[in-house]
Amino acid sequence: MALDRQLEILAVCGVGMGSSLMLKMTAEDALRSLGVDARVENADVSTARGMAPDVIIGQGMHTSEIADLAPVVITISDFLDTDGLEARLRERFTEQGWLP
Repeated sequence: MALDRQLEILAVCGVGMGSSLMLKMTAEDALRSLGVDARVENADVSTARGMAPDVIIGQGMHTSEIADLAPVVITISDFLDTDGLEARLRERFTEQGWLP
């Protein structure tokens, strides 16, 4: 069952500045390649605790703290690897039934 609404995606880092902004741009490129309608925001871990996104993307040291906030949590190590993130998003979105 494909998703019939815009996904809310959160790129997370420790401070919510540089690395999460880079990850946000990488995620937007990957989502565009997948043809997924999504709004991507970036935030620090503390701010993220008050949000309810569909997807959280970030480094393991940060995502482990907020993994219970979203149905899909993707841990990454390279903030600029669009192809790698696209593959992970495709896999997880397919598992959720958001992609065919």
